[in-house]
Amino acid sequence: MVSAIAAKAEVIAAPRREVESVVVRFAGDSGDGIQLTGSQFTMSTALVGNDLATFPDFPAEIRAPVGTTFGVSAFQINFGARRIMTPGDAPDLLIALNPAALKVNLDTVKPGGSVIIDTGTCTARNLRKAGFEGNPLEDGTLAPFKVTGIDISRHTEEALTSFGLSQKDMLRCKNMWALGLVYWMYGRSRQATIDWLNRKFAKRPEIAGANIAALNAGHAFGETAEMGGGLSGFTVGPATLDPGLYRTVSGSEALAWGLVAGAQLAGLKMVFSSYPITPASSILHALAPLREYGVTTFQAEDEIAAVCSAIGASYAGALGVTSSSGPGIALKTEAIGLAIGTELPLVVIDSQRAGPSTGMPTKTEQSDLHQAVFGRNADSPVAVIAARSPSDCFEVAIEAVRLATKYMTPVILLTDGFVANAAEPWRIPDVDTLPRMAVSFATETEDFRPTRRDPVTQAREWVLPGTPGMEHRIGGLERDFDTGNISYDPANHQKMTNLRIGKIAGIARDIPAQGVEAGNPRGRLAVVGWGSTYGPISRAVDNLREVGLDVSHIHLRHIWPLPANLGDLLAGFEHVLVPEMNAGQLITLLRSRYLIDAEGLNKVSGQPFKISEIEATVRARLEA
Repeated sequence: MVSAIAAKAEVIAAPRREVESVVVRFAGDSGDGIQLTGSQFTMSTALVGNDLATFPDFPAEIRAPVGTTFGVSAFQINFGARRIMTPGDAPDLLIALNPAALKVNLDTVKPGGSVIIDTGTCTARNLRKAGFEGNPLEDGTLAPFKVTGIDISRHTEEALTSFGLSQKDMLRCKNMWALGLVYWMYGRSRQATIDWLNRKFAKRPEIAGANIAALNAGHAFGETAEMGGGLSGFTVGPATLDPGLYRTVSGSEALAWGLVAGAQLAGLKMVFSSYPITPASSILHALAPLREYGVTTFQAEDEIAAVCSAIGASYAGALGVTSSSGPGIALKTEAIGLAIGTELPLVVIDSQRAGPSTGMPTKTEQSDLHQAVFGRNADSPVAVIAARSPSDCFEVAIEAVRLATKYMTPVILLTDGFVANAAEPWRIPDVDTLPRMAVSFATETEDFRPTRRDPVTQAREWVLPGTPGMEHRIGGLERDFDTGNISYDPANHQKMTNLRIGKIAGIARDIPAQGVEAGNPRGRLAVVGWGSTYGPISRAVDNLREVGLDVSHIHLRHIWPLPANLGDLLAGFEHVLVPEMNAGQLITLLRSRYLIDAEGLNKVSGQPFKISEIEATVRARLEA
């Protein structure tokens, strides 16, 4: 009997429309559990084999007044059966849990896209708080979209009447009701979320049960409501991915694991010292539980203490790592100079955010490149590298460890708020195939000098303190090239300055030649990027090449020193376009280094580039 009913239901159910990719954006008050909702939808999407990219968009206020635009939190995910490079330019579907979320995010929805709004929150008071002069459900504001108004708040309360919860606690479950509805729309299983809720609220089974009931109620509503319009079912097939074991990973998680892997490959213990700052704090959170892998984490009382303790760890023979965002990196600057002067390995992670000063701490930017390359007193260069995506952070972290230990120098690893918080599938590597790093400590005491150097890298030997016969002075004052003693001799300072510059410049011989990500190595126009602009540039260039335009994509991992062949590569193009989330920083390096007439495409809105922005600019240049 059950099978017969199921078969009949399958026959009469409205057919699902198959689509190649979808962009969904959840939005609501910062207390509505939007990030949790998005992460659960991401997990369910990964389990069915879609490729994906996410964009968590946090409010900057810790707790803005409820119902105001300042407190709106959003989570966007682009998923599909094809290769996904960005979280998407414009949502196909917006789920707004209050008027403020609608106000802030409506302009992002593509024309003709679908909007689901919780009408239970559309009171006159909430509409005024959100800045609406009238009711958008009635005054034509939503005319360009397929709108479905659902009293999600009321439906949630009705589903939870038997749980004995207060109205406030019941409404905390409305994000699960909305999630259940979206699970139905895109054919997602609820089981992984049900299992997660049972684990999370194991000590509060009534809360777990209420959230599960809300999830199921939203799913059932989708099955039975027959509302049409934007509320219909879709099928998104699995993507074709390279064989292997995958998991969804954020940039901060991948950085943490890459640092651990790098330390293990070098045979070193790691000491990670940091001070909490958005969006870098999540790296500390990811590393704190990994003590079994030789990781020591230390939350210092301030940024200066954090970097100095990391330098002390490197002096003692561990890998010292510190992390911050732009304001914190500014505070660490003098101590980074100390690591340069003492020639100790140090990895410094800069999760860039919008500035200046406190700026917009939860919004992304790429405006610390000049700070990383030039931001210290004196001629004191360091190696600078940048991660282009969440999964790329793993390899880039290993590279940072390699350069720091091989060249006995600080290495600044640039990421940003988008890369740190976003997520994508990551194929877990076989760690046994990762190359080991030849890191050793000085043991030869005969004719020991603290400035004894490798003839190729010019790195001084790493001496463990307390090693008999290798006692030496170390500090921030200039040292004699031969003896390591304090020196104020002018000629010696010139020699030491040249040495420090030359050592970093020599890294260019130890990094891969710069290649072309897509397109020809010579042509009409090259789009040159670094960091998190990789996704939108890559997709834009692919789209433009499909219609026959002569455009190529070059993306830099090594920012300083620049790859040895980069100048010759850029010289092969008539035009060079550099999209950056700053006012023009990499382009300054390229112009001054190679004397090329590069042009910038600059964006400092706190939001990532859209594919369409890059496409339009390239078309304009090629058609000029």
